[in-house]
Amino acid sequence: MGKLKLGIIFGGSGEEHPVSIKSAVEVAKNLNLEKYDPYYIGITLAGEWKLCDGPSAEWESGDTRPVVLSPDRSAHGLLVLDEGKYETIALDVVLPVLHGKFGEDGAMQGLLEISGIPYVGCDVQSSALCMDKSLTYAVIRGAGIATPNFWIVTSDNDVDADKLTYPVFVKPARSGSSFGVSKVSNKEELASALETAREFDSKVLIEEAVVGSEIGCSILGNGDDLFAGEVDRVALTHGFFKIHQEESPETGSENSSFIVPADIPAESRTLVQETAKAIYRTLGCRGLARVDLFLKEDGSVVLNEVNTLPGLTSYSRYPRMMAAAGLPLGEVVDRLVALTLAGRNG
Repeated sequence: MGKLKLGIIFGGSGEEHPVSIKSAVEVAKNLNLEKYDPYYIGITLAGEWKLCDGPSAEWESGDTRPVVLSPDRSAHGLLVLDEGKYETIALDVVLPVLHGKFGEDGAMQGLLEISGIPYVGCDVQSSALCMDKSLTYAVIRGAGIATPNFWIVTSDNDVDADKLTYPVFVKPARSGSSFGVSKVSNKEELASALETAREFDSKVLIEEAVVGSEIGCSILGNGDDLFAGEVDRVALTHGFFKIHQEESPETGSENSSFIVPADIPAESRTLVQETAKAIYRTLGCRGLARVDLFLKEDGSVVLNEVNTLPGLTSYSRYPRMMAAAGLPLGEVVDRLVALTLAGRNG
């Protein structure tokens, strides 16, 4: 059997563009080139698609050619513009290494569905559901799993600041990596926090602050056959976790570090993993996701959020947790591709 033609899409026109590039760099480093013939498709901040040699901070200045993903299933894959003509490159599978808006929200997944190309990760429905934290919470609450109390603020309604119990977190309903998130300690800070969140989304969430440890759980698999990596704990010195907004996150964060495996009791570790799996299944996730929870002092857990395409950078939590459980990133990619093709052929 020959090599699989693997399309790797990175970049994007959302706020997580630079994070996506760093994730793609790590994927490229760990890719088994005896198994895959990779095709790297970079999307600029302006939304231009380009076939390139590989991901890097300077990828746009290298040798690139305009490329589009064919929505026509008879032209299965990429259409590359070359000297006024289109060259067709068939792809066996696509790995969208994209985070946040237009990558993790179902938009890219919809395009790939239309194209008919098998792709790694959650489908349109679960991607959109997990991207909108208010919808995530509503579904998870319906399944009997705890979430923070929350209030939705849209452009045509407001919230009575006197009725909130502080502190609260104000965040865009549909964004990632803590972009636009503020911790609000009193009602005087609320208006400014809402304005910040609205820079990223017209729909804003106000959440009660949950007192507990921030615990993450990486999940890989489909249906009942799920693998959970080692859980981690985010150790904060102050503020809240926002590592992707640090100037040089590769060298560490100014207010947080990760403890992997998490320094929690064995029964808490089991509860976190089983709850994360239940959340993953309830939301219809497939392929991979990172489920973040709060572990309270009484031993109970509360959902924080679900990332359907978690960071895969050198400092990201998902690959660290998987590596601690014996799965290096290269093997994670192999399993994800195998799951994708098995799902398409099953």
